[in-house]
Amino acid sequence: MDRRIRDCVLIVMLGVGGSLPRALAQTPDSLPPGVTPAMVTQGKTLFQGVGLCAACHGPEGKGGLGPDLTDTVWLHHDGGFDALVRQITTGIMLADSKTGQLMPPRGGGVITDEQIRSVAAYVWSLNRRKQ
Repeated sequence: MDRRIRDCVLIVMLGVGGSLPRALAQTPDSLPPGVTPAMVTQGKTLFQGVGLCAACHGPEGKGGLGPDLTDTVWLHHDGGFDALVRQITTGIMLADSKTGQLMPPRGGGVITDEQIRSVAAYVWSLNRRKQ
């Protein structure tokens, strides 16, 4: 039986479907509330372009000067969408960095709050793709 179907059946059988946190209720390939596939697509373009993210994290987010964003290890937060938005917005000060690298606010780029949400959507999707 497909794992997602099994999990849904179990949730229904236990009668707790409505009380699970959203993160647990989502399937691995679903998007956070308010995030669209178009945002993920735009986020990839921004990540690889004017967002300047690829300069440190590589064009596919696999790391370089900055950490790998495709694995499941999050160094500075829980990997949630809202946490990513906050981190991209504020950056990581050198004193707070677990890698010894500074991440400037907005990645050092000039991107809007809406564009930050798109970049965060793309980054969020990187480690949640089916392998």
